Amino acid sequence: MTDMEQSYHYGVMRRAIELIDDSGDQMSLEELAKAMGMSPAHFQRMFSKWAGVSPKRFQQYLTLGHAKALLRERFTTLETAQSVGLSGSGRLHDLFLRWEAMSPGDYAQGANGLTIHWGWFESPFGTALVMGTKRGICGVAFAAETGADAAMSDMTSRWPKANFIEDAERLQPWAIAAFSGQRTMHQTPVVLIGSPLQIKVWEALVSIPSGHVTTYSEIADAIGSPKAVRAVGTAVGRNPISWVIPCHRALRKSGGLGGYHWGLPVKRAMLAYEAANFENTT
Repeated sequence: MTDMEQSYHYGVMRRAIELIDDSGDQMSLEELAKAMGMSPAHFQRMFSKWAGVSPKRFQQYLTLGHAKALLRERFTTLETAQSVGLSGSGRLHDLFLRWEAMSPGDYAQGANGLTIHWGWFESPFGTALVMGTKRGICGVAFAAETGADAAMSDMTSRWPKANFIEDAERLQPWAIAAFSGQRTMHQTPVVLIGSPLQIKVWEALVSIPSGHVTTYSEIADAIGSPKAVRAVGTAVGRNPISWVIPCHRALRKSGGLGGYHWGLPVKRAMLAYEAANFENTT
């Protein structure tokens, strides 16, 4: 599937999600297809191509109660993730990422003098704004819920003294690797630009495997600040590299979704998308 197809399919899926929510119950394939103005066969093919599962199965992942089911069945402690080699003393690596964190001094100066390139790309979750330094990706934002202007303003305000230059071609290999699901070591270098606490939280998030979830309180425990759950939640929400650093996998202890900076429909779609892909690979 091409990037344009992925983004278009997400637009269709987003409308389907709204219909499912408005109905308050599971809708049949025929009901969904009719509401979308498509034949059942065409809608089934399109939906399954994007999600990997049927519309009926995907609806189960979209229910608000699914978050509680994830916590019961696929909850991951970061201690467990780290014990199998996903991180190492202050400098975490998983199978496809490598970090280079900005110094606290540089961060405090608003990334003064740093050149950040940016470009728009299509993704499985709609149009995405990707930003990067010469060393790697430093930002990914989704515009499906907020709009392109708001996404751009949000990201540039994080590093107010940086020089922003449009250069999608430069970022394209990294963007493709980030969204394709076929990432390998060094394909997606990541530069973390944040405070020391934020960087600890963002590093912890990458320990959560795809298809699994954790909680804000678990992250607070893992970084050695068990009483800082609120601060951890804020840091999760300020994650500048959405999807690549999977802040969507952090839930409330109660099973609630919590917030998501780029809109809860995007978070729900991401969790459901990963759950469907997890099902297909196990």
